Amino acid sequence: MSAQHSQDHAMEHETMTKGKIWQVFFYLLGITALEFFIALYLIPKGIVSHGIGNFAYIVLTLVKAFYIVAYFMHLKFEKFAFKTSIVVSLIFIIYFIILMLTEGSYMHLHMN
Repeated sequence: MSAQHSQDHAMEHETMTKGKIWQVFFYLLGITALEFFIALYLIPKGIVSHGIGNFAYIVLTLVKAFYIVAYFMHLKFEKFAFKTSIVVSLIFIIYFIILMLTEGSYMHLHMN
């Protein structure tokens, strides 16, 4: 590995300062607090339905996953091709899981 490549790689990661880490931490803390508020207050009191509450909960969890992967796993600082390969792989994995769940339900319903 060349010295220039090492220096470029180090400079890319210099943007993760302690301040940025704390900022992302408080974003994650705020999202988690909002999830608890939805789960412990809004859904049980009937302010929002279970479907809307679950949808909001899933969206907030995906936002938290983005922040964790982007900042703490440093994916935000990687090259575009690497990011794309990970996202495409993830989409295929989710697609195959949905297919398996769908086919499993189909076989279960028609076997009885």
